[in-house]
Amino acid sequence: MDIDLAQKAVAAALTGNWREAVKLNNEILKKDAKDIDGLNRLARAHAELGNIKKAKSLVEKVLRIDPFNSIASKASKKWKNGAGGQTVQTAVTSAEAFLEEPGKTKMVSLLYLGDPSLISKLDAGDEVNFSQGAHRISVVTFDGKYIGRLPDDLSARLRKFIKAGNIYKVLIKSTQVGEVKIFIKEVKRAEEFADVPSFSPERVDYVSFTPPELVREKEDLAMEPEEGEEI
Repeated sequence: MDIDLAQKAVAAALTGNWREAVKLNNEILKKDAKDIDGLNRLARAHAELGNIKKAKSLVEKVLRIDPFNSIASKASKKWKNGAGGQTVQTAVTSAEAFLEEPGKTKMVSLLYLGDPSLISKLDAGDEVNFSQGAHRISVVTFDGKYIGRLPDDLSARLRKFIKAGNIYKVLIKSTQVGEVKIFIKEVKRAEEFADVPSFSPERVDYVSFTPPELVREKEDLAMEPEEGEEI
């Protein structure tokens, strides 16, 4: 496999340059027609360009080579109804969007998940939206299809910030049967909460990281009498 070509193909996909992704992956497959990663990437690129028929034929080829390939299997289910099946409107994002920033980003597992067939069509990196209800925040696709719901405590916190003017970007982090994880990133902070982070930093219990010899030293010091104290 041409590592340089593969890296360029991945970069093209991450930036949403699907025509370039098609070109690069075709070059890879000219050298190795059974390159599974290249076939899967090419299938995704054709699907993003609206050529579902071609995408389906490519994942079928992958499954003939590797019947248990999870990427191709998921894609096959996703496209089984062809171009006329239910589609999911999402925006393309880059890998840099997943960079964590203390107080500004958080990964969350959604509750009360929606239609499994819809969720199976989601991919890591897809951008989705918040939808506010009377007391809760749901996560939906760009065309309003329900994916899942935030935990109530997080909903309450974010509703306050959003009402004041905070803006958040929401990305699909991962999906599997019975679980959807999203990545939330604060992109604008309201003046009212200029010094208030959207998310509380994770608490770290430093005691658990204290080396045993230091713990012993502290115990010895605690047992030593102060100057002038009788033993």
